Amino acid sequence: MAGGGFSKLPNGTVVVALSLPDPAAGPAGGTVRVLVHAGNRARALTRIRNLGLRAVYLRGNTEPPTPDEITAVLHHPDGLIWRTAPDRAEELWHPIRALLRPARPA
Repeated sequence: MAGGGFSKLPNGTVVVALSLPDPAAGPAGGTVRVLVHAGNRARALTRIRNLGLRAVYLRGNTEPPTPDEITAVLHHPDGLIWRTAPDRAEELWHPIRALLRPARPA
C-alpha cells in the first residue's frame, strides 16, 4: 500500500483514506484513492476486505483524508468511494462497485 490515514469525526465515526494499486490497471501500475466512512478504523478496513481486497492494512496516518474527501464520502449513500490518484480536479468520485466490476469484453 502506498499510503493512507484516517480522521476521527466529532460524532465518533471515522473516515479512512487509502491509496491502493488500481486493480483495473493490471501490471501497468497506477493507484486509486479509496475513502471509507465507518464506525471505527477496524470496521472501515473490514468493509474494504469484504469486497475482496484482502491485503489492505492501515499503518500510520501519513495521508489522512482532506476536508474535501471527508465531505465527498459523507455525502455518498454507500460511504465507500474512489477515484484515481493523484487526484485530478476534473474527475468525480465513483462508487466502489465501479472499481471492482469485471472488465467487459470489447
